[in-house]
Amino acid sequence: METAKGTAWGPDVQLPRAGETGAIRARLPHLRLPLLACAALAVAGVPVAAWLRGTTGAAGVVAGIGLVVVSYLISSLSVAWADAVHPKLIMPVGLVTYATKMIFLGVVMAAVAATGWAGLPDLGVAVIAAVLVWIGAHVAWALRSPLPIVVHSPEC
Repeated sequence: METAKGTAWGPDVQLPRAGETGAIRARLPHLRLPLLACAALAVAGVPVAAWLRGTTGAAGVVAGIGLVVVSYLISSLSVAWADAVHPKLIMPVGLVTYATKMIFLGVVMAAVAATGWAGLPDLGVAVIAAVLVWIGAHVAWALRSPLPIVVHSPEC
């Protein structure tokens, strides 16, 4: 097991390594608040979109929030996996995940735009709102979490 000194899990908490039970889950405590915030956004946004733009608008809002949530979950899970395997994998795995997601999302959004779907503007507004809500919730979580403590050994 790896020791996380002064992380959000507390001082000297043993994090399970890849293949051990809870290896990924132990690295994802930051997800709860942003997921709840995006759920609240959906609860508020979908009825408003349905009232203003009908079922197509509501579908666009659901799709937009869903895209953001899935995107951030994929990133979080891939980085958590990389950290469980070896911390030096975090940057390359994160960058490859990000690039792959952006290419995939670009292709999908271009295909959706080419159909002329009436819910596209609602999807776009929902994506922007969900990104802002996710980032705000993530910042709020980070500000409430304990700051990491770096302990230098005498050998350093």
